[in-house]
Amino acid sequence: MKDTGAPGTLGPMNEWPEGWSDDGRGTRYGRGSAQPQPEGARVMRQVRHGQAGHGGYAGPGAPAAQYGGRVPRQQPSYVDGQGHGGGYGDDGGYDSGYNTGQVYGGSGAGGGGVRPRPNWGRRIKWTAITVAGALVVTAVGTYFWADSKLHRDVDLSTVIDRPATGEGTNYLIVGSDSRAGLSDEQKKKLHTGSAEGKRTDSMMILHVGDNGDTLISLPRDSDVVIPTYKGSASGKVYQGRGRHTKLNAAYAEDGPTLLVRTIEYNTGLHIDHYVEIGFAGFANIVDAVGGVEITIDKPFKDKYSGADFKAGKQKLNGEQALAFVRTRHAFAASDLQRTKNQQKFLSALAHQVATPSTVLNPFKLYPTMGAGLDSLIVDKDMSLWDLASMFWAMKGVSGGEGTSMNMPIAGNAPNGNLQWDMAKVKTLVNELKNDEKVTVSGN
Repeated sequence: MKDTGAPGTLGPMNEWPEGWSDDGRGTRYGRGSAQPQPEGARVMRQVRHGQAGHGGYAGPGAPAAQYGGRVPRQQPSYVDGQGHGGGYGDDGGYDSGYNTGQVYGGSGAGGGGVRPRPNWGRRIKWTAITVAGALVVTAVGTYFWADSKLHRDVDLSTVIDRPATGEGTNYLIVGSDSRAGLSDEQKKKLHTGSAEGKRTDSMMILHVGDNGDTLISLPRDSDVVIPTYKGSASGKVYQGRGRHTKLNAAYAEDGPTLLVRTIEYNTGLHIDHYVEIGFAGFANIVDAVGGVEITIDKPFKDKYSGADFKAGKQKLNGEQALAFVRTRHAFAASDLQRTKNQQKFLSALAHQVATPSTVLNPFKLYPTMGAGLDSLIVDKDMSLWDLASMFWAMKGVSGGEGTSMNMPIAGNAPNGNLQWDMAKVKTLVNELKNDEKVTVSGN
């Protein structure tokens, strides 16, 4: 084909690169160089589809006759410049990034686009919201689950002639010898015996206030007067006749409400909340927490409780712990030493439950909570917050942040019971009522 020089016509064939020819299949996509060396760097041209009647390498308006009377199929043509069309055509086709270096295009219509960078701030925000929501749901569910397990069986509103309330909160914590829930095999293993009913094995007053918490053990052999009281079951009022008896006899006579009434009458201190736990519950809590570590000062044995301990630091399981807090026959001052052991162990138990290995481990925390809550008997006004306050106060006492003591004893009463030192008791009660730092020491 000869170069006519006319605009829009094809040039000489020898201007095409080697291997390129127009063999009737239409024009090709580019214009190379016949030189043996590659061309120098230049701006990549934009690819554009030709319009009808503007096919191949012909200029605008080239007649179809130049192609043998047929209109060539539409082929893309190179267009220099910074046109706004996209890729193969002016209508925003494939991509306009060939002359800007953005080979994979932007977000224009029809463009593949580079994958957008992750919005980490947004992801972190929604992850935090999801985690916080899950924690709230778990916390609320745990609260209602735990609250449903409390046995609110004691109605302190039936207690008559009560002293005025003071500052702070006073808890009466009772360990009973109830065998409820124990099989014959468990009774034998725990050395509990098979006595019917239940009696108090331990009694403590825990005062929680702003000037330090105080844990006071009340020996069960304490000499007290049974006052006038209202029967918990009958509702009948029984007149007091100045009858002296051991403190634990009040519980045996008419249960928790008479015990509260007797303590309030003999001390003048208002009891705000009542908490009771039996043998089985106590042992189950110790086992659920994985045992409690304690240091025993002197070795002792007691065939009645099953105690057989060596001196030194050791971890007690539920069976051993129950024997430890119940032992009294191995000591000369039986009841007083037992109350000291009970305080020591309960403080160690509270400390053990509050460790991260328990609190942060749901496989240990929930069984511990379940074992404890299932076995507790509390008053009708006791909330989980009250129970948590009591627990943390006991933990504080074990850590040296409060005072742990026995009720001050003056000696033995004529009937052989332990006689309180009433002068010291009066001072102690006044300090507790006013939420003052306790200055009285016990036995």
